[in-house]
Amino acid sequence: MTHDMLDTLRPLLAAEASAEAYASGAEPGDLEQAVWVRLLEHLGTDGPPADPAAWLRGAVRSEARRTRHTASVELPYASEPADDSRPGPEQLALTAARRRALHSAVRRLPGRCPRLMAALLSPKDLTYREIAGELGISQGSLGPERSRCLGCLRRMLTSEVAAHEARG
Repeated sequence: MTHDMLDTLRPLLAAEASAEAYASGAEPGDLEQAVWVRLLEHLGTDGPPADPAAWLRGAVRSEARRTRHTASVELPYASEPADDSRPGPEQLALTAARRRALHSAVRRLPGRCPRLMAALLSPKDLTYREIAGELGISQGSLGPERSRCLGCLRRMLTSEVAAHEARG
């Protein structure tokens, strides 16, 4: 008996849900699904409704009202909840590891290079004049000294990267 009732109600439910969906801002299939769930709950507790067609019409209208109310209360996010514009934890960890490796290599450079490179890498964003004053060298010799230190750092890092690569 219940299967016959469900088969009989299916076209009526589709028509009622289609008619109410636009005004409620819901998809007809969503309304249908919600009403089927309500009907199954009703069948489990109270048995079949006395007038299934009338019950179904009332249930569709009730679900449409509930959907309209929910839509009026819920507000969209001002921005995307998952902000992909900022680096994630993995990227932050990799960046920190690279920074540590670079600063470790800079500390192993010969002569004045560790102090010069530390000044160049400083978050203070020092000018050449400030760096030259801090190191006690002329501003004109800062460029060639920087080039020598960068060359040394490049050779050091190249040999370290080559030593860590898998072979074979």
